[in-house]
Amino acid sequence: MTTIDSPPGLDLEHILPWFREHVDPVSALTAQVIGHGRSNITYRVAVGGKSWVVRRPPLSHVQATAHDMGREFRVISALWPTGFPVPKTYALCTDPEVIGAQFYVMEYVDGFIAVDSAQVAKRFTEDDRRRIGEEIIDVLVRLHSFVPAEIGLADFGKPQGYLERQVRRFSQQLQEIRYRETPDLDELARRLQKAIPPERKPGIVHGDYRLDNAILDERGHIIAVLDWEMCTLGDSLADLGLLQMYWGNPTSAQLNIGGTAVMTLPGFPTWDEAAALYEQKSGTSLAGLDFYTVLAHFKLGVILENMYKRFLGGGTVGPGFEMIGQQAVLLGKRGLAVADASSIPELRG
Repeated sequence: MTTIDSPPGLDLEHILPWFREHVDPVSALTAQVIGHGRSNITYRVAVGGKSWVVRRPPLSHVQATAHDMGREFRVISALWPTGFPVPKTYALCTDPEVIGAQFYVMEYVDGFIAVDSAQVAKRFTEDDRRRIGEEIIDVLVRLHSFVPAEIGLADFGKPQGYLERQVRRFSQQLQEIRYRETPDLDELARRLQKAIPPERKPGIVHGDYRLDNAILDERGHIIAVLDWEMCTLGDSLADLGLLQMYWGNPTSAQLNIGGTAVMTLPGFPTWDEAAALYEQKSGTSLAGLDFYTVLAHFKLGVILENMYKRFLGGGTVGPGFEMIGQQAVLLGKRGLAVADASSIPELRG
């Protein structure tokens, strides 16, 4: 009897009967871990010339409010019929007996993910890079323009009190996962609690929108936006604060995540140009954006703290986790630098 070579977290012998019933009557499957994600695990499963993607939660240290495969599957399924660039979804499995956790299957989109500066410089001219930067903004404006109720997402989240819940939830998570002292992140939690702004009109919040969570075609057009695990309804400016954190500048590039090093290449718009383009196309003022940018640093710092704890406990799959602890420290320091320079008094402490 031939033994099927299964990657960690995806038992191919167990998933194959389910896959035949719900996705495609294949005779066999192969699988490999793909992507650079540091949270949910992504596999490319294939047979012959066909490929699909399977997404499942991490193998350990899963937060109670995170890694809900059903939510990720639902929002992608709602957006795909509108023509918004997301993969087509096929099936969701809510039975943890199949592979040990919930998972879903979606289309495999063949394209380029801009994580390597040398490859981006080789593939795209400066004019191409400028267009890519502008398209990042165009796609985000389109996402934020959706009325959730019109695409079946009226009850996808609780937008009222979104910002207060974000600050409270991530502050609580920081306490729950604590395995070392985090003075900078603790100080950010304190300042953010005092600086929560009035609520704006709610919309869809991707939660992790950035260059390397998109797939580009050979001309540099965005053909799929990925990693919807943090998507909800709330104040869409949260996406702008996070995007500013990732946007290319020498300080951002120190993080070495989120496509930041790529976006320091010549041609990409500056953040000020990108922000002006968002304001022009969306009609939304970015006044008070510092709060959202500091919040982005705080949230990502807490997320990376949890990922590093997971890495230390052996619950991760893929390379690159050994640096995450240092990145969490850097995020706390950078978040405080933004807060200290802000025009918002409460952020300055």
